[in-house]
Amino acid sequence: MRRFYLKNYVLLLAMILVSGMAFAQTGSISGTVLDTKRESLPGVSVTVDGTTTGTATDINGAFKLNNISAGTHTITAKYIGYTTLSKTVNVTAGQATTIEFLLTAESQSLNEVVVIGYGTQQKKELTGSIATVSSKDFQKGTITSPEQLINGKVAGVQIVSGGGQPGAGSEIRIRAGASLNASNTPLIVVDNVPLNNDAISGVANPLTLINPNDIETFTVLKDANATAIYGSRASNGVILITTKKGSSGKPQINFSTNNSISTANRKVNVLSAAQVRDYVNANGNATQKALLGDANTNWQNEIFRNAYTTDNNISVAGSAKNTPYRVNIGYLNQDGILMRDNMNRVSGAIGLSPKFFDKHLKVDLNIKGTYSKSTFANQGAIGSAIMFDPTQAVRDTSSKYGEYFEWQSGANPNPNTPRNPVALINLRDDKGRAARSFGNLQLDYTFHFLPEMRANLNVGYDVSRGQGTTIVPDFAAQNYSNKGLRSRYMNDVSNKVLEFYLAYKKDFKSINSNLDAIAGYGYYDNKRTINNYPSYQFDGTTAISSPVFPFDIQQSRLLSYYGRAIYTYAGKYILSGTVRTDGSSRFSPEDRRRWGVFPSAGFTWRVSEEPMLKSSNVLSDLKLRLSYGVTGQQDGIDNYSYIPRYGQSANESQYQFGNQFYYMYAPFAYDKDLRWESTATSNIGIDYGFLNGRISGTVDVFYKKTKDLLAVVNIPVGSNFSNQLLTNVGNMENRGLELSINGAAIKSKTFNWDLGFNFTYLENKVTNLTLVDNPNYTQPARSITGATGNNIQFHTIDRAPYGFYVYKQVYNADGKPLEGVYQDLDGDGSITASDRYFYKNPAPKFLMGFTTSVNYQKWTVATVLRASIGNYMYDNISSNLATRSNILNSGGSINNAPVDFLNTGFAINQYNSDYYVKNASFLKMDNLSLSYNAGRIANTFTLNVSANVQNVFVVSKYKGLDPEVFTGIDYNLYPRPRIYTLGLNVGF
Repeated sequence: MRRFYLKNYVLLLAMILVSGMAFAQTGSISGTVLDTKRESLPGVSVTVDGTTTGTATDINGAFKLNNISAGTHTITAKYIGYTTLSKTVNVTAGQATTIEFLLTAESQSLNEVVVIGYGTQQKKELTGSIATVSSKDFQKGTITSPEQLINGKVAGVQIVSGGGQPGAGSEIRIRAGASLNASNTPLIVVDNVPLNNDAISGVANPLTLINPNDIETFTVLKDANATAIYGSRASNGVILITTKKGSSGKPQINFSTNNSISTANRKVNVLSAAQVRDYVNANGNATQKALLGDANTNWQNEIFRNAYTTDNNISVAGSAKNTPYRVNIGYLNQDGILMRDNMNRVSGAIGLSPKFFDKHLKVDLNIKGTYSKSTFANQGAIGSAIMFDPTQAVRDTSSKYGEYFEWQSGANPNPNTPRNPVALINLRDDKGRAARSFGNLQLDYTFHFLPEMRANLNVGYDVSRGQGTTIVPDFAAQNYSNKGLRSRYMNDVSNKVLEFYLAYKKDFKSINSNLDAIAGYGYYDNKRTINNYPSYQFDGTTAISSPVFPFDIQQSRLLSYYGRAIYTYAGKYILSGTVRTDGSSRFSPEDRRRWGVFPSAGFTWRVSEEPMLKSSNVLSDLKLRLSYGVTGQQDGIDNYSYIPRYGQSANESQYQFGNQFYYMYAPFAYDKDLRWESTATSNIGIDYGFLNGRISGTVDVFYKKTKDLLAVVNIPVGSNFSNQLLTNVGNMENRGLELSINGAAIKSKTFNWDLGFNFTYLENKVTNLTLVDNPNYTQPARSITGATGNNIQFHTIDRAPYGFYVYKQVYNADGKPLEGVYQDLDGDGSITASDRYFYKNPAPKFLMGFTTSVNYQKWTVATVLRASIGNYMYDNISSNLATRSNILNSGGSINNAPVDFLNTGFAINQYNSDYYVKNASFLKMDNLSLSYNAGRIANTFTLNVSANVQNVFVVSKYKGLDPEVFTGIDYNLYPRPRIYTLGLNVGF
C-alpha cells in the first residue's frame, strides 16, 4: 500500500515539474492594432502563423496571446479593407513581448466589402451610389438615437433632430425625399430586418429603442440602382444598419461609460420685466396697469435646468466552441433640460454566428430588446414661458390652483390667457413605457455539390408595445373646466418578415468574367393594434369621453419577388440589373393595380484599370458609374383608402329619435384607382483616388422624376363622398450634385491629420398638382399658430414644395416695416389675396459637412461642422406674439413678447407679411472632442479617456432660437442643449 502511495506521489511530482518546465518555456505576446491615423481597429484577426492560436482585437485595438512557446514566431494581423501585415517576434520564456501593428488601407479600402441589398459587394465594383460610415467615424458624445451618429457625414443626407427632448426623433431625408403627402422617410433595415417607421406610443422616437452602441456600420443607398432591389419602399432611399458581431478568439470584455451635463445655452429673446412694465405704464389703461405684478420672473429660466445623463454599456465578444458570439447590455438615464423630462432605457443584444457542415451552413442569430420608461414634460410650457407676464411670481399662496399664480376670469381660470408655465409641468404627470424587440434568424447554405450556389433564408420580427398614463389634478388650471384628467393608452405593433433567395456566383476564367446573381421571394406582414380607452376626470369615475370601439386593428401585407444580376468583365467593366415586383394590400386587386414593377440598371467602368493608367503612381482609383431605375412608394398611404368606408360617430354625437339615441355613420371619400407613387432616377457618378488612396472621393449628379404623387384635389360635388379627394395626380422633379473628398494631409508615425468634406446641391419643384391643367392652382401645405386655418406654406406648379405664400412688405425710409402696408403686385389698386406671392422655402440649396481629426501619439482632437445655405424660416413666434394686442391682451392679462416687437411696433398681427420670412442659413459645430488612448496598462487592460462638447456654436443671421427647424416654421421648439461629456472605455 505504501509503495502504491509513493508511486502516486512521484507521478504527481513529475507532472508538477513538467508543467512548471512547460510554463517556464512559454511567454505571451500583447499589443495594439491601429490604422495609419493611429486610431484603434477593433475586430482585427491576430494569429500565430503555423498554429491554431489566435484572437481578435478589442474595442481599443488591443490583443493578447498567452502560452506562446519560447522562440521566434510570425504574427499576422488581418482586417477587411486593409493590407495584411506580418511581424517576426522573439518570445522569451516567462516574459511578455509587446508589438504594434499599423495597418494601411488598400487604396482607400477599394477591397472593402460593402453591404448591399441581399448581399455584399467589393467597394471597387459598385454600380450604384452607396456611402458607408463605420463606427470609428461616428459622431461622438451623448448620442441616444442612432441616426445622429452619421449627421453631416454623408453627401445628400439631411438629418434634422426634432429638438432637445430626451430621445427626440429626427427628420431624415436622402436627396430631399420624393413625396408630398405620403412618407419621405427612408427605409431602415437592421441586420436584414426592415423596420416600420410608425410611431411607438410611450416613447418620443421609435429609433431610440435601438442602442447606438450596438451599431457597427451605416450603409446609405441613394440611387435607384442601389435601392430598386427594395422596390416599393425605396423611393426615399435605404439605410442599412449592421450591428456588431462576435469574432474568433478569447472573450473580449469592454465597458464604456459616458456622463454628461446638458445646458440650455440659447433661449428665445423676450422683453424683460422692466421693459414690459415701462410699455404697459406708457400705453395701457388703468385696468391694464393694475394687472402688473411686482416680480421679475424669467419664465424660461424657471422651466429649463441643467440636466445629467449617464450612458453605460458592457459587452462580451468572443468565440465558444467555434461559435462567435457577442452579448451587450446597455443602460441609459437621460434628463431633459425641460423640468421633469426624463428617459430611462435598458437594452440588451445577443448575436451568435456559428458555422456547420464544414462551414457550408452559416447561421446568424440576432436578438435585440429594449425597455424604456419616460416622463414627458408638458412642452406647452415652452410657448407659455415665452408669453407669460414676467412681472408675476411663480407662486401665489392664495391661489386655489396648487398655489400657482394663474390669470382668472371670475371664479375660474381665464380661458383667453396663457397658463403658468411651471404649473403646466408640475401639475401634469405624463408617464410612458415602451418595450421593443426585433431580430432574425438567417441561414445561409452553400451547396456541397454546387459551391457556386447558396440558399439563404431570413426569418425576422419587430414587435413593440407602448403604453402610458396622463394625470392632471382637478385643481390644475390647465384642465380645470374638465375637473382634471386621468387617461391611458396602449398600442401594439407586430411586424413579420420572411425572405428566401438563391444566390449564384462564379468566375468564368475562360472568358475573364464573373457572374453574381440572386433571385428571391419576400413576405411582410405589418399589424398595429390601437386600444381605445375612455378618459376620465381626475376622480377616475366620471367619463370625459368614451370610445365607440375598444380597439382598432390596422394591418397590411406586402408580397415581393426580386432578382439581381451583376456581370463583371476583365475586372473593370461591370453591368448590373435588378427587378422587383411588389404586391401591396393597400391597393385594389382589380386590374393588377396592387402590383408594381421596379427595375434598374447600372454600369461601371474602372478606368484606372486600363493599361494606360494602371501603372500610375499618382492615380490609384478612377471609376465611372451610370445608373437608371424606378422605385416605388406605399408608406404613408392608408390601408383601406381604395374601398368604401364609413365612420361611426362618437358617443357624444348620437342622434335622438324619440327616447332612443342612435349612432350616425358618415362615408369617407375613396379612390378605387389609387396606385403607387413611382420615382425614376438617373445617376452619373465618378469615384476617384490619388496617392494610393491618401486622397479619395466621389462626385454624383442625379435627376429624379416622381409621378402619380398623392395630392388632395377638388372634385365635382356629388361625384364622391366629399368635394375633395386624395388621389394620384402630382408630379415632382428633384435634381442635385453631391461631392465628397477625404484626405490625409499629414501622415507619419507619430502625427496624423485627416480631413473630410462633403457638399450637396439640391433643387426640386412640383410640376403638376391637378387633374386638369391649372398653372395658378395652389395647395395648402402647412399652417401657423395664432390664426385658425391660416396656411403660410403652399405647393404650386414650377416651384419648390412648401413655399411661403405671403404679401410683399413695404418699409419706411428707416427700414421699419409699415403695419398693414403691402405692395399691390397685381396692380388693381387694392390689396387682395391675389397680391400674395411665393417667396423662398424651407429647403436648403446647399448642404455641407466637414470633419477633421488630428492625432499626435496617443492624443486625438476631432471636430464635425455642418452648414446649410439657402433655407428660410417663418418666425411664427414673432408673428404671433410681437404685437401690442398681445402685450395688452383684451382677454384680461398682460403678456410678454419677443424683442422683435421693438423693431416693428405692430399693433395687431400681420401673419402673412414676408417680413417674418427670414434667412436661416447656418454654420454649426456639432462636435468637438479630445481623447487619449492609453493602450494596454499593466499588460492587463486597455484604457481610452475622452472629453466632448456637442452643439458648440451656431453662426447664422437668424435671430430666433435655432435656425434649424425642418418644417421652416419656428414655434415652440424644444431647445437643443449644449452637452459636455466625459467618457471612459475599458477593455479586458
